[in-house]
Amino acid sequence: MTKKGIVKALSRNAGLTQVEAKRILQATLETIIEVLAREKRIEIRNFGVFAVKTRAARKARNPRTDEPVSVPEKAVVTFKAGRLMKERIR
Repeated sequence: MTKKGIVKALSRNAGLTQVEAKRILQATLETIIEVLAREKRIEIRNFGVFAVKTRAARKARNPRTDEPVSVPEKAVVTFKAGRLMKERIR
């Protein structure tokens, strides 16, 4: 499903116009990004946990030239599904 599909479903389920639903969804996503950047963790009960973790620097190999390449450490976002989500997906 795309963002547009989520907007349509949110609009239908909440009785909002698609413009209102899109504004709410966009504000929610922006807030999640801001909080992750600041606090590194968001827990939404019965949904899951978003967390920022650091992936360590490592050595890799360029597949075209077979040359060794250094890959620097970087921050990645992880997600762990909550109990209710796990139960519904099963």
